Amino acid sequence: MGLFDKFRKGLRKTRDEGMVKQINETIESHEKITDELFDELEEVLIMGDVGFPTAERVIGDLKEKIANDNITSVPQVRETLKDIVAGVVWGGSYLALRTKPSIILVIGVNGVGKTTTIGKLAMRLKSMGRSVVLGAADTFRAGAIEQLQVWADRAGVPLVKHGEGADPAAVVYDTIQSGKAKNADVIIIDTAGRLHNKKNLMDELNKISRVIDRELPNASRETLLVLDATTGQNAVNQAKDFKEAAGITGIILTKLDGTARGGVVLAINNELDVPVKFVGVGEQIDDLQPFDAEAFASAMFDVKPTHDDDDAIADFINESVKVEEEPTEEDKK
Repeated sequence: MGLFDKFRKGLRKTRDEGMVKQINETIESHEKITDELFDELEEVLIMGDVGFPTAERVIGDLKEKIANDNITSVPQVRETLKDIVAGVVWGGSYLALRTKPSIILVIGVNGVGKTTTIGKLAMRLKSMGRSVVLGAADTFRAGAIEQLQVWADRAGVPLVKHGEGADPAAVVYDTIQSGKAKNADVIIIDTAGRLHNKKNLMDELNKISRVIDRELPNASRETLLVLDATTGQNAVNQAKDFKEAAGITGIILTKLDGTARGGVVLAINNELDVPVKFVGVGEQIDDLQPFDAEAFASAMFDVKPTHDDDDAIADFINESVKVEEEPTEEDKK
């Protein structure tokens, strides 16, 4: 199943039960393109978890394009809106993994699918020929280490772990040493996501960052935030808090197949200016998919995309993980 088809399947609820269904009904109820149509579409977007700032931008861009292109046919509004959505959402599967090893920190609150996502990401990288070491630095949540061990076993990758309540920075240190000893391509660190105390979270992540800066000062680093799409605007609010605390470089949006709130992707992109890099569209291992704006917008509106997504995405991922060796102490002399 190709990327478009996976997105199409994953966005079924958004398309058939949620925002897109209401967009279609709104457009079909009008015979002419009027300000009333634009107002109703904006309301649908706001109610569809797109949020007011993003809905206002989308409708503004829609009005401008319709005027510039002299569009007078109401059915063309839907296709034009699809193009606008593709322009608002952005991102891509590019991961800055240029050194060997590279580091990926994965953060997110409990229940968003963070550990499962790490396991799927490890398996995806391993299937591409990359060696991976996992670090269980979420020592706060009960059962987190055991759950990550299950995924490490499934992926066939080593896991570095301490006991529950251990110092996360110490786990990160040992994981880096293990990654160096094993000549690993990528080190993936599971971190705690305790947003109820932002200062503790920030202190913990700063401590982890200091360890990485000291042990791998030139390593490529990603900080990926995992969000649950079913929480709608709450996911946007979480992302704002984490961005302030952790300086995230990308977002992984899970459970997109379980919600009619697919419009939240637009809000995340527009309000946070952080790319969505992967989306979860099902329970299977290969249901963690690289994000592509054109395929996403086309699937949302059930329109065949203009490009052949699979080859382009595969090349994009492979290009992203070409590695350069982390300089040794000897190299630096």
